[in-house]
Amino acid sequence: MLAALVNVPSNVGYPLLALLVGAESAGALVPGETALILAAALAGDGRLSLPLVIGIAAGAAIVGDNTGYLLGRRGLRPLIAGPRASGRRQRLVARGDEFFQRHGVAAVFFGRWLPGLRVAAAWLAGESRMPWRRFLLWNALGGIGWASTIGVAAYFLGKSASGSLGAVGLAGVAIAALVFLVARVRELMRRHTK
Repeated sequence: MLAALVNVPSNVGYPLLALLVGAESAGALVPGETALILAAALAGDGRLSLPLVIGIAAGAAIVGDNTGYLLGRRGLRPLIAGPRASGRRQRLVARGDEFFQRHGVAAVFFGRWLPGLRVAAAWLAGESRMPWRRFLLWNALGGIGWASTIGVAAYFLGKSASGSLGAVGLAGVAIAALVFLVARVRELMRRHTK
């Protein structure tokens, strides 16, 4: 069983899940999504509660992303677009602002499922001055959707997985989900540019 490989008591598992997901969402390079997958798989084995895992992961993602948004707005913007910024950098910042005006909602929502964007989307949204209420809405929807889809998939794989076959199954689902989401984001972006 997968739970035999990882002996995590619930009084440690839930806070650790919140810490890792929140830190990753705020911009730290820590395994937040991996923590969600593992916690949901442990829920599938009866060691944790799936509704708690999903709720904690969604809440931590939303809080972490809002921290990243504030850091991007207050720290990143002055750093890269301050008075000493070169003309090239000013043009890149203007392009980023334009991108977030057009595609910010999709980037914030779908960024939850994309590893690189998951860490940077909140910072970039803050830096690009995306309105906070719009960010909050789409970030919350993305965080809840991400925690639910990844959590439920890992839960069912955890129920049926054992040993290395479980790890291969989780990796396969993660790769398939990533391919699907990348294709969907590209399709949405093409629609918005037309």
